[in-house]
Amino acid sequence: MGDIMTLEEVAEYLKLKPQTIYTWAQGGKIPAVKLGKEWRFRKSVIDKWFDNHMDEKFVNFLDQDSD
Repeated sequence: MGDIMTLEEVAEYLKLKPQTIYTWAQGGKIPAVKLGKEWRFRKSVIDKWFDNHMDEKFVNFLDQDSD
């Protein structure tokens, strides 16, 4: 899998349904670029987005882990 991913590849990578990724991309909830009729995602950006999402949701858990 290269750095540029399709909607289906992102769904598989994140263990979600493609429809969920499509809805998030349409709503700007996940970083994506629409090229023509197709959505494309950069794996490195998805990884950062995921890490940031984890940081927001589990900041207390992560702080305890670093002690």
